[in-house]
Amino acid sequence: MNPNLNLLQPYPFQRLRDLFKGTTPNVNYSAINLSIGEPKHATPHLIKDALVNNLSGLASYPTTIGSIELRTAISNWISRRYGIPAPNPDTSILPVTGSREALFAFAQVVIDSSKTKPIVISPNPFYQIYEGAAFLAGAEPYFLNTLPENQHAMDFESVPVDVLNRTQLVYICSPGNPSGKVMSLDQWKTIFELSDKYGFIIAADECYSEIYFDEATPPLGALQAAHKLGRDYNNLIIFSSLSKRSNVPGMRSGFVAGDVRIIEKFALYRTYHGCAMNPAVQAASMTAWNDEAHVIENRRLYAEKFKTVTPLLKGALAVEMPDAAFYLWAKINQANGRNLSDTEFALRLYREFNVTVLPGSYLAREAHGINPGQNFVRLALVANLNECVEAANRIQKMCDL
Repeated sequence: MNPNLNLLQPYPFQRLRDLFKGTTPNVNYSAINLSIGEPKHATPHLIKDALVNNLSGLASYPTTIGSIELRTAISNWISRRYGIPAPNPDTSILPVTGSREALFAFAQVVIDSSKTKPIVISPNPFYQIYEGAAFLAGAEPYFLNTLPENQHAMDFESVPVDVLNRTQLVYICSPGNPSGKVMSLDQWKTIFELSDKYGFIIAADECYSEIYFDEATPPLGALQAAHKLGRDYNNLIIFSSLSKRSNVPGMRSGFVAGDVRIIEKFALYRTYHGCAMNPAVQAASMTAWNDEAHVIENRRLYAEKFKTVTPLLKGALAVEMPDAAFYLWAKINQANGRNLSDTEFALRLYREFNVTVLPGSYLAREAHGINPGQNFVRLALVANLNECVEAANRIQKMCDL
């Protein structure tokens, strides 16, 4: 067995199941689950129709690089969304079977484990795939705590030079999970300059880029930032997905785009890895990337929930509207919470009010003397409006007891 498997920690939702083991929730309340970031809005009919109408594609083996029609649709979407020249669909874009598997596989491609103690830098808290990908690639994660006092930003100025000299890959998540923060152009400029100096590759996870609350100000993307700064896409790859944008998490469809040299090597790896996208899913994905009406409606539903729920929670939790994404990253009010830890808060809320939230400490690691997720809870506003309001009222009730 690969000994690095022993470095993997239980996934947050396994830890949550272990926390709740043996606990019976209050049957006087219906169950409301805000713990997992799984979209619950209806899948648009045009996507389902495209999937069904192209089932004949199941009779053929798909290619690793996907159809030119899909890659062109993605290229055109990137150009429309970010106001930049359309990337070359032949060399700069690769369809992937969801951003999760791509984010993991990417580290296996770009990490050179023959070099002394390679490092992967990750935000903390973070999407757990980053850590697992680093370990299985033979690298060491280095965590940058993202805290309220620094606006949940990754403070690269705090990274020692000897760490930067060994850094081969940096994971960036913008809009962030769980904070919902969007990186500014100045922050991108800093990381691009560090990449130029130290030679590391940037993996920009943008799976939440299409869930925001002001149609006039969509989140800045990494390729867009590079273009604004007059740069090419050297050592930069973005990861995007239809799961949240189009409510198709079960379709497992996304793409990577950016540095042509890296895309070529990633495509070679994936040819052996066997991650080609189902032809029917390719056709449905092309339909999804070509349509924005359903995405605008999706944002409207989320905006309504955040506008309604956030004020309801402010008496119970320290919470603010995120820049984007569908999470509330809420700090427990110790006075109202009776000095409960995030795990105790989640357990009590589940036991007494049948609402499930994710303890923030489960999304982070202790680094530089603290666990930056401690005393936070993550609430995914994926349920319908009425359930989200009901959950907020129950949280308020618990904190008032």
